[in-house]
Amino acid sequence: MIDTESYKARLTTRLAELEARLTGIEADLDTPVNPDFADRATEREGDEVLESLGSAGLAEIKTIQAALKRIEDGSYGICIVCGEEISPERLDVVPHATNCRKCA
Repeated sequence: MIDTESYKARLTTRLAELEARLTGIEADLDTPVNPDFADRATEREGDEVLESLGSAGLAEIKTIQAALKRIEDGSYGICIVCGEEISPERLDVVPHATNCRKCA
């Protein structure tokens, strides 16, 4: 039997970290544009990196939210492909995993 409470705590903590990071990224992206063209070009490159990090963060947030929903509905730790239990070792590494190691 999987201890869903410990995974729920880990997922909730990670979700809070990601949401805080995304808030910071949004604040950075909302800063006023620098009037100097050269500085603005450098800032735009940085903005592209921030946008990429933001997109990756949003994707991870969605997978964590889905995992938390599976905990609530009792399907957490069950492979969505074969229906077998996902090993605790895999969940320790990827707590939002939807597939067992064989189906991944």
